[in-house]
Amino acid sequence: MTQRIIIVDDDQSVREALIDFLASQGFSAWGAVDGRNLDAVLIEIVPDLVILDVMLPGENGVAICKRLVDQRIPVLMLSALGSTPDRVLGLEGGADDYIAKPFDPRELLARVRSVLRRDLRAAERDTKSHSTSDYRFGAWCFDVEEKVLLDPQGSELRLTLGELSLLTAFVRNPNKLLSRSRLQDLVQGPGSESFDRAVDLAVSRLRRKLAERDEAVIIETVRGEGYRFRPSVSRP
Repeated sequence: MTQRIIIVDDDQSVREALIDFLASQGFSAWGAVDGRNLDAVLIEIVPDLVILDVMLPGENGVAICKRLVDQRIPVLMLSALGSTPDRVLGLEGGADDYIAKPFDPRELLARVRSVLRRDLRAAERDTKSHSTSDYRFGAWCFDVEEKVLLDPQGSELRLTLGELSLLTAFVRNPNKLLSRSRLQDLVQGPGSESFDRAVDLAVSRLRRKLAERDEAVIIETVRGEGYRFRPSVSRP
């Protein structure tokens, strides 16, 4: 099935150029000028990815991003603001990746493909290596194939795609010290661009959500070295 991408940018020339470029690369692409227009498009289309500009009229891109990740729609943030604080702002909103204007179309394409294949790669590993996709840690149950995490009370905890990929990396490497670069390789694949702050933010978001349902320390920070997933992990 052709993968579907929505580009949200109020600059018509940028929007149309991206639609044409992505279509030439085999994707189905649609455009939207702002958040309201995007909501109308989402009624008709369930996208595999949204490329979202930060600076939009009305509701800004970060606020829209937070709504999209609640629906588990991957987001690639796009903005003329390229400084580290602005990248952090986009990633804190739950974006899966961030690219600053102006950009090389080849880099954009590489980032698009990286985000899109992240969950496909995890699913393929599950199919080849495991007869079941359930992992248990403490009183939690995580089905990595169905992307469902049940808390100790049996209620589902909603995570973004990026957080699900990060948790998958942790449960497959319990009690191991994982550096930021190693975590990034496990989540995004070897050779992905290193951005330590992005890893720290992703871990912080995941840890905060887990802590809302369980007081136990699940993800330990090893200062200056990385992170360790502390619970024992079992397979049914």
